[in-house]
Parts: sequence; structure tokens; C-alpha cells
Amino acid sequence: MNLADVKRLAGSQRVAPKRVGRGYGSGLGRQSTRGNKGQKARSSGLTRPGFEGGRMPLFRRLPKRGFTNAKFKTRYTIINLGSLNLFADGETVNLERILERGLVSAETPFLKILGDGRLERRLRIEAHRFSKSARAKIAAAGGSVRILRRRLARRTAAGARGG
Repeated sequence: MNLADVKRLAGSQRVAPKRVGRGYGSGLGRQSTRGNKGQKARSSGLTRPGFEGGRMPLFRRLPKRGFTNAKFKTRYTIINLGSLNLFADGETVNLERILERGLVSAETPFLKILGDGRLERRLRIEAHRFSKSARAKIAAAGGSVRILRRRLARRTAAGARGG
């Protein structure tokens, strides 16, 4: 390594921003790096994204089809069976116990158990969903499965009408 190879660390030297529109003497006066006259030379002269000069924009020319229910999709906090070996034999495992141990962070109030890994303990596992392989591995280890019901506050048709 030579002295010529030494470079400053990125961000160690501050570069002053280009100050435009401060007179002819600055070299950045007159049109202030905006080019010649026109819409884009004015303040607030930029168009919205997707603007095509007044013609029908692409997002309006293409047909809209289909439906997505992604906003209302039920999402689960997911954990693999191999992670549950930290619990003692015969213990009941549910989302609260898993969160206490810090095995996952609570993404949703619903829990799903997947079958990745080996279960070496007899556990009583309470969750809202289980994969087929998870159920088989829990049964093979001598444990039991309890499926919890998904309960959320839902408005009934009568409640929406006020009756």
C-alpha cells in the first residue's frame, strides 16, 4: 500500500450543495440549470407520474380485470416444528408461550405450525393451522394437536343496519 492508494472514507468530506439562482457572478444564475423557457422551467412545472403530454395514458388504455382480496387475507405468524424443541416434555405450546420465549415476533394473532425440522418432545400444541407434515410429526412424537378457532370482531348484517 502506498500513500497514493489512501482515499478518504465515503461521507467524511462534506460537499456543499449546488446553490442555483444566486446571480450571474455565481455561474449558476440566469436559467439556474433549468434549461430554456417552458413548463419544466417554471416552479411547480413538473407533471404527475405517468403523464403522456395529454394523450390517454397507458394505465387508462389497458383494461382492468379481475379482483384481489389481498387486503382481507388472513395472515399467520409462522413457526417450524424444529424450533419447538426448546419446550419441556409434555408442555402446552401456544402463541403466547412462543412469544414469551422470543422464538418469533407477533406478526398476527393467528399461529400456523409448519413441519420443517424434527420434533423430539411430546408437546400439546395449540394453533390456528397446521401443515399436514407438522400434524404427522407431532403425532409420531406422541404429542397432540389442538386447532383454535379464528375469532375476530365481525359486523353482522343486522349490526350493520343498526338492528
